[in-house]
Amino acid sequence: MNSFTQTLLAWYEANGRDLPWRRTRDPYAIWISEIILQQTRIAQGQAYWERFLDAFPDVGRLAAASEDEVLRLWQGLGYYSRARNLHAAARQIAAAGRFPDTLEGIRALKGVGDYTAAAIGSIAFGLPEAVVDGNVYRVLARHFGIATPVGTPAAKKEFSALARTLLPPERPGDFNQAMMDFGAIQCTSAAPACLLCPLQESCVALAKGTVDALPVRQKAAAVQVRRFIYVYLRFRGRTAIRRRGPGDIWQGLYEPLVCDRPPEGARLLQKDFRHQLTHRTLLVDFYLWEPEREPSLEEGYRWIEEAELDRFAKPRLFELLLESL
Repeated sequence: MNSFTQTLLAWYEANGRDLPWRRTRDPYAIWISEIILQQTRIAQGQAYWERFLDAFPDVGRLAAASEDEVLRLWQGLGYYSRARNLHAAARQIAAAGRFPDTLEGIRALKGVGDYTAAAIGSIAFGLPEAVVDGNVYRVLARHFGIATPVGTPAAKKEFSALARTLLPPERPGDFNQAMMDFGAIQCTSAAPACLLCPLQESCVALAKGTVDALPVRQKAAAVQVRRFIYVYLRFRGRTAIRRRGPGDIWQGLYEPLVCDRPPEGARLLQKDFRHQLTHRTLLVDFYLWEPEREPSLEEGYRWIEEAELDRFAKPRLFELLLESL
């Protein structure tokens, strides 16, 4: 075992985070945690993980649930394709009769990429495969002085190969979790604790004064701006919603009326309400419409009792706008 790996594992034993999914080797529980944490901070994701395990304690229960039940439990986490993929993968596993225990089998699950497959495989089954994510890129780029821009095919190949050479085959899960924790706690993106770092003597970036310059990142994609007019229709204690279809954001979630222009008599509640997604900025005008006569609804919309709104999975944007009511 090389000195980098030895030092990293010793640091992890003393400083690693105590997380509930690290107290089990159950691949189902570990898989749920990895999917939730793909785009979510641990502080927020842990509560969702606990709720998911309470509602669906095994893969059979998750597979048997409806998509609405899964999306409703996921509400507030964003990136809802993760929830739909999770549901589809649960049905794959249930149909196979067991959780896959090979890297290829795990990778074949809906919504599972190279990183997630390596994480589940190494932690749950001891498969000798290294993970490479943002934390790993940062730690390796700084320690070994690598200036290849991350997010490129060349970087993925280079960093993956390096991580595999450092991986101890007898402790792959511990090594991968140590890399993640080290990047999240010690070698952070901003203000890393270099003076207290156990790897400071061998860190190329620290020696050359390039810690803040590494890892090198590609130019960020341009942020798109989209505009919506949302109208909350209220008529005799009912409102109208529709389920969003495929091919756009928030697939499968429910939203109020979407209009090209507000209906006559509608009252403006929010103007240019800004909601930020990863690569989109949404600007929304939100209206309340309380007509005297029942309006006809366009195809796809349905009437529900206002008291039933909480039963439907909604985008965070819709929830925020509802607060203005």
